[in-house]
Amino acid sequence: MIFFMDLQMMLLDMIYFILRNSVRLVLRPRTKPIDGELVLITGAGGGLGRLFAQEFSKHGAEVVLWDINSSANEQTAKLVREQGGKVHTYTVDVTSREDVYQKAEQVRRDLGRHVTFLVNNAGVVAGKRLLDCPDDLVERTLKVNCHALFWQTVKAFLPHMKAQNHGHIVTIASVLGLFSTACVEDYCASKFAAVGFHESLAHELVAEQVEGVKTTLVCPYIVDTGMFEGCKIEEVELVLAPLEPQYCVEQAMNAILIDQPLVCIPRLTYLPVLFRLLPWESNVIAYRFMGSDKCMYPFIDS
Repeated sequence: MIFFMDLQMMLLDMIYFILRNSVRLVLRPRTKPIDGELVLITGAGGGLGRLFAQEFSKHGAEVVLWDINSSANEQTAKLVREQGGKVHTYTVDVTSREDVYQKAEQVRRDLGRHVTFLVNNAGVVAGKRLLDCPDDLVERTLKVNCHALFWQTVKAFLPHMKAQNHGHIVTIASVLGLFSTACVEDYCASKFAAVGFHESLAHELVAEQVEGVKTTLVCPYIVDTGMFEGCKIEEVELVLAPLEPQYCVEQAMNAILIDQPLVCIPRLTYLPVLFRLLPWESNVIAYRFMGSDKCMYPFIDS
């Protein structure tokens, strides 16, 4: 009897959240204020990281920029200061646990406060066919895109967020962490891992009833930052062209500010996730029709 009562409550809760989120698609919920929050962004020297720094600053947050490229990082800081923002820069190699721990402690000492928002944005790709790709490049992709999440998020910053029951962890993954394509095995593997890491962490926070620490998983389609220069999906290009970086960041910010757990950008990319319910051969046929099976060839051959 208890089992059937629990089952009934679960189904009612599921229906409630489905209806609630359907309504939220039409009636946008209120955004939370983030002025005064201390936001740390990895990979802040360019691409999406630079735009995230500017967007968070526009909303009144104080930003901490981490990047291995000092000059690019300082250029981002200059842009933030020009719009009146408060910014701090650190040269950090996120593949080094020791460097991450050291710089995290340095941030606390320098600023006299703890990071409350963490944007795990740093990302790389080898850009070579698997059998042509040196092992060190494969390792670099996995270390930057996946391994670094563990010591950045869990070890360095999450303990204080949990202690204060306040914070927000953002993982910039990719739609290639939800479904894959050929010739970017290192990238797909690292982004699938990032998605799994993030979702497991989100479940852990819920299970521990740490309601004040929010999580947002961002899975964008190909963004026109030059990272996948040359990639082309012929059959869907008219309806699914590479994303403008500013649009991508604005959509991600919209999700972050309403505590949305997952956002795929654009919304059309939610659909291919359903393909995974189909037989493998059906996926192959769909990929071949869209040109997705060989879309990375121009990129890796360039």
